[in-house]
Amino acid sequence: QVQLVESGGGLVQAGGSLRLSCAASGRTFSTYAMGWFRQAPGKEREFVAAISWSGGHTNYADSVKGRFAISRDNAKNTVYLQMNSLKPEDTAVYYCAADRFGLATMEEKAYDYWGQGTQVTVSS
Repeated sequence: QVQLVESGGGLVQAGGSLRLSCAASGRTFSTYAMGWFRQAPGKEREFVAAISWSGGHTNYADSVKGRFAISRDNAKNTVYLQMNSLKPEDTAVYYCAADRFGLATMEEKAYDYWGQGTQVTVSS
């Protein structure tokens, strides 16, 4: 069992930056791939970024490539999402998720554990 707790969300102006963190419990964190997803009001949850268990492979949605960066620190059981050049359309609740099979997939159904989410609001 893995418990995930996101933090770092908030209100930022367009063009600004935020760094989200996701702290995981459990000794097997380093074997899990981790992903970030987001859900805007009235929309379905969508993939944002993912990172393999080793950190050697990453995957991004086209909408965030070049602006967002996912990373992990297995010694701290934490995954990060650095978000730069934020746009109003990035406004959403951001969720982190863990995939036992260690693949940096964009498929939501592959993820076994989910956090409660953190709100990111980008003002224009």
